[in-house]
Formats: sequence, C-alpha cells, structure tokens
Amino acid sequence: MEQPLSRLAAFDFAEIEKLVELAELRYRELLEFEKPNVVLCDRDPVQFLAGFVAACSAPCHLFLCNPDWGESEWKQVAELVKPDLVWGLSSHPASVAKAESINLPIASALIMIPTGGTSGKVRFAMHTWETLSASVQGFRQYFEVDRINSLCVLPLYHVSGLMQFMRSFLTDGKFIIQSWKTLDTQFDPQDFFISLVPTQLQQLMVHADWLAKFKTILLGGAPAWSDLLEQARSRNLPIAPTYGMTETASQIVTLKPADFLNGIQDCGRVLPHAEITIDHQKLSIQAKSLMLGYYPNLLPEPKFDPDDLGYFDDRQFLHLIGRDSNKIISGGENIFPFEVEAALRSTQLIQDVHILGTPDPIWGQCVTAIFVPCDETITIEQIKNELRSRLAAFKHPKRWIKIDQIPRSAQGKIQPDRIKEILKLFQHL
Repeated sequence: MEQPLSRLAAFDFAEIEKLVELAELRYRELLEFEKPNVVLCDRDPVQFLAGFVAACSAPCHLFLCNPDWGESEWKQVAELVKPDLVWGLSSHPASVAKAESINLPIASALIMIPTGGTSGKVRFAMHTWETLSASVQGFRQYFEVDRINSLCVLPLYHVSGLMQFMRSFLTDGKFIIQSWKTLDTQFDPQDFFISLVPTQLQQLMVHADWLAKFKTILLGGAPAWSDLLEQARSRNLPIAPTYGMTETASQIVTLKPADFLNGIQDCGRVLPHAEITIDHQKLSIQAKSLMLGYYPNLLPEPKFDPDDLGYFDDRQFLHLIGRDSNKIISGGENIFPFEVEAALRSTQLIQDVHILGTPDPIWGQCVTAIFVPCDETITIEQIKNELRSRLAAFKHPKRWIKIDQIPRSAQGKIQPDRIKEILKLFQHL
C-alpha cells in the first residue's frame, strides 16, 4: 500500500502546506508508540486531516470521534478505547484511561468510524485503508470519472464526510471543505460532487440555481420524502439518491442523476464493488468496502445483514421498504414509519416529523407522530383532515406530540436518547 503521507504533496487542497507540516509532526509523534490507540476529535478540518493521514501511515488503531459528544458518549469511548493519544479535545474523559493491548490480525492502521445505529450507543466500525479505497474505486467506476472533485459540508469524523475526502485524495481531485452554517454559494461548483442529507437539500432549495450547476448531488443519510424529490426534479437538480452505511464505507447503491431526472423512484443499482442478496425482503451485503467488524470484534464471515427490508425490480433497481426494527405492529397490521412520514409531509402542513410506535394496551403499538408544523396556527385536526385521502386509516397516528424542533444529528438522523426524553415529557398525551 502506498503510504498516505507520501500522497499529500500533490493533494489539491487550499491549505496544503500547513496540512503537510502538521501531518509530519503527527506521524513523528506516533512513532514514539507501539501500535497506539489514537482518538481523533479535532474540530479544525486541517488538524483533523493531518491526524487522519498521519495515523493511516503508521500501525495504530485510529478512532474518529464527534467533538460534540456529551459525557455519556465520552464515558463509553473511555471504557471501550482506552486511548494512548487524544488529538483534539484533550480535556475529555477519553484521555484519562490507559490503553490495554488488543491484538487484532491487522498489519497496518485500523480506522474506526463511529456509528450509533438506532440504539444511540457508540460503536466503531473497523475499516482499513484498503476498505475505504475499495469504496472509492467502486464510486469511480460507477460514475465513470477519473478525478473526483468534492465540496464537503458534512463532518469529517462521519463516514459521509470522510469518504468525500478519500475520493478526492485518491483520485487527485480537488477537495474543498466549507462550514454548512457559512456555505459560500458564490463558489462555482461545475464538475464537483456534493453530499447532502434531505434536510440540507430542503434548506438549500432557495439556492436551486446554484445546486443545478453541480456535477452530482449525492443524497443520503436519511430517506428523502417524495415532495422534496419532485421539487428537485422540477428545478432540474442532478440528484443521486444513495443507500449505504458506515459499515460499508458509505454508498453501495446509487441512482444516477439522469435516471432520477427521468422520474425513476428508487435507490438505483448496486455499485461494482458490492453485492446485495435479498431473502424474504431482508437484505444481505457483501462488499470489498465492508467493515471488518465492530471494534474489537471481527465479523464471523465477510457479510453484513442490515436492518433494512427491500426488493429488486426487473431492471435491478433496489427499492427500500423500511427498517425491520422500526416496523410498527398495530392491531396486527404492519406499518412502516417512512410511509406515514411521507404522507404527512405531502400535506404541506408539516415542516418536520418523526413517526414511531409506542406501547398501547389495546393495539399493541400506537402510531405516534412527533412533529413540527409549518405554522403555529396549524391544528392537529387540519392535519388529520388532509391525511384522510392520502393514507389508509389504520396507519394514521393516534398520538400527536407537537414540538419546536425534531432532534437530529448533523447527518439528519434522529437522536434516540432525546426522543426518549420527549416521550417522557409528553407521556400524558
């Protein structure tokens, strides 16, 4: 494997001299240890990338961490990781414990990428430079591009941000990182890829003319609702809906922009580096980019069975139905939250919504809507009236919780612990 550190000099990045200098300093620091456990949680993107490239060039266990984690998450990290080095926020509890040797049969660096899944518990998917590189190669083949230019507005510690760096770094492309809060829409995005979550796309619709200039807008992280996708089509945006996860080093299924603009409604086809089989709607994944396991345990076999249900059509396009564990069984009927959420959004009365099942003594589970109305004057009765013609009656929410903002991560994913707090607060409803 070519040492990542040696590629830096030719990397097209605005602050490349500073990045090279910092990476070399970090690398020398690593050489003082024998296969150390390293926590990387730096907010500054140059510092983060320097630490990442340095660690990938030396035998170590690198753990990417969210600098905004609270005490509970950092306690989990401290117990699981026991780091020798913390780059970034050294005051966190993760810097307290001393590492114990865990001998994994890997010669080079292990790259641990955090994934909370639906449980809210911190886990790390174990990757290597090779698994991340395989994801890049599959992407390159699928989109038939030699160089991948990326404008990154997602966190680098998350797989969705990290893989944008990897694509540009390994293909000699341009890499630009901007803060989502201060996004420069004067930048010319021609020939650039950008990755967005649906809530970001929704907010950026006011800059649709700018978005239309991108080569491709990769859309993932959470399901996109039909009204948002129709709006994107009407503005001729080059959307590429994606399906993937931390465990597969990002996307393994993608719908190309041309197919999207032609009205196709699904996740697209499987990328060249991956294979998906489906048995009774349950997905099973094999991929060159597949993780080795959840730290510190290796997978018993080289496949991963996600919680997702779906099917292939006769053109080999993947259609997702929903998550098996999120399925609500109410009165003996199966109800998938995304279908209910999409129907609610289509009323144009809902700004954001999260559907889940809560215990019910009669129905088994009750369809519960935690929602943010588009306007304070909108009533639940208005929403119910609009919903009648859009969704079967047994799928309608029986419990409604109105709040100011749905708790989501930077990737648009629901934060389970905060949802539990909301349910406790409104348990009388």
